[in-house]
Amino acid sequence: MSDHTHGTHEVGEIPPANTGLIWRTFIILSIITAFEFTLAYLMKAGTMRTSIFVLMTLVKAFYIVGEFMHLKHEVKSLIWAIVIPVVFIIWLLVALLTEGGAIGDAVFGFH
Repeated sequence: MSDHTHGTHEVGEIPPANTGLIWRTFIILSIITAFEFTLAYLMKAGTMRTSIFVLMTLVKAFYIVGEFMHLKHEVKSLIWAIVIPVVFIIWLLVALLTEGGAIGDAVFGFH
């Protein structure tokens, strides 16, 4: 007879939880969020503050997707197939917002 057990656990035994990874993720996301709140109170409203918020939000989003949706454990081609369209969508939104303001200025005379 061959042994059909996979790993070191007995059949029906639940493996121990990986709470260290969960706490590490919680601490990293908390630090980034605390930094965002600090910037919100210390910096004047403007393009630079907004750009930093958007960048930090994207960092948190990619980290959450990598950790909780297990994307960082996938093959690289799948990761790139997801990341590249997201980058182009972000570029498209920035281009549309930038050009949309220029068109509004030219057509409607907004200043």
